[in-house]
Amino acid sequence: MAVHNVHERLLAADETEVGALIDTLASGDRDLLWPGRDWSPMEFDRPLGPGAVGGHWPVGYTVSGYVPGRWIRFEFTRPRGFNGFHELAVLPVGPGRARIHHTLTMSTKGLARITWPLAFRPLHDACLEDAFDRAERACTGTVARPARWSPYVRLLHVLAARATRKKL
Repeated sequence: MAVHNVHERLLAADETEVGALIDTLASGDRDLLWPGRDWSPMEFDRPLGPGAVGGHWPVGYTVSGYVPGRWIRFEFTRPRGFNGFHELAVLPVGPGRARIHHTLTMSTKGLARITWPLAFRPLHDACLEDAFDRAERACTGTVARPARWSPYVRLLHVLAARATRKKL
């Protein structure tokens, strides 16, 4: 199954300010983009850069490309059956405005043909919207329309949190 999933948000900030958020990924308490309070932390075996290996449970990836302040691409290493990448980019729109853009492109095989649409996609979409809320708050001090989890996403999140605790 081919998957192409896109999220983006227009922010009232210049591209350098938005791009700086990407550079904070996986930096613990300094991370201004990843919604680590509500989701498993994003961690890598070294600072961001090509070859860094990590992810967030249960999704693993390797950084395959990185232009600081502009773009980062992650190639999936897990779960089994996820073959492709996801990336974040900053797109200039005009003076004092930029778009943060996320693209996930992959093919799924085996069990992933079922787990992607039933579990991973709703969780992925919610996590990204939470990340974009953080980006908007970091750039503007507020969030115009905060993301809301559906009852289904809340259920999946509880189940994923329980599974995470069992793995630790």
